[in-house]
Amino acid sequence: MWLWRKFQRRVIVSAQERTLLTTTRDCPGRLVPVGDPLTIPAHTFVTLTQSLGGNYTVVYNGNMVRVDGTDADALGFEPTKLKFDTPADGKISEAQVWEALHTVYDPEIPVDLVNLGLIYQLDIDQEAGAVTIDMTLTAPGCGMGPVLVGDVKYRVKQVPHVREVRVELVFDPPWNRDMMSEEAQLETGLFF
Repeated sequence: MWLWRKFQRRVIVSAQERTLLTTTRDCPGRLVPVGDPLTIPAHTFVTLTQSLGGNYTVVYNGNMVRVDGTDADALGFEPTKLKFDTPADGKISEAQVWEALHTVYDPEIPVDLVNLGLIYQLDIDQEAGAVTIDMTLTAPGCGMGPVLVGDVKYRVKQVPHVREVRVELVFDPPWNRDMMSEEAQLETGLFF
């Protein structure tokens, strides 16, 4: 009975967080979880289910669709623009790269990739202006993998002095919930 009440509370909270919106223009997005691109036509009703890290998850025609924050104006919000101070030394700031990575959220789980434990390694080649990131997915068959890789590349490329971003998907070691930060475990209810 306790578990059923907990489930009921979670459903009620989720229903309260949903917001009905109308697109103001054609809105590009990607189907969750397969990642296939689609366009939501202008003046179409969608239901907003998540808005984290400058990205949005909406329900359109019964499907979850991820909309990048750069297209937020199509949903009636301010578009996401990452802004970083340019380091005077001409070098890539590792702290700014991590800050950019913290703005990429999983479209199904309301936690950023860093706190989910999906970022395994970060290397910066100052001479080449290149950032190389080893990351994983919560499941090897996740269709959103290419979308998340694209998000990581786009966001990290906003960091001053970054000319190239390489992202390698790795699955060794396999991801598990123990890789999540305590904050993420608490947020998702997986902290015991």
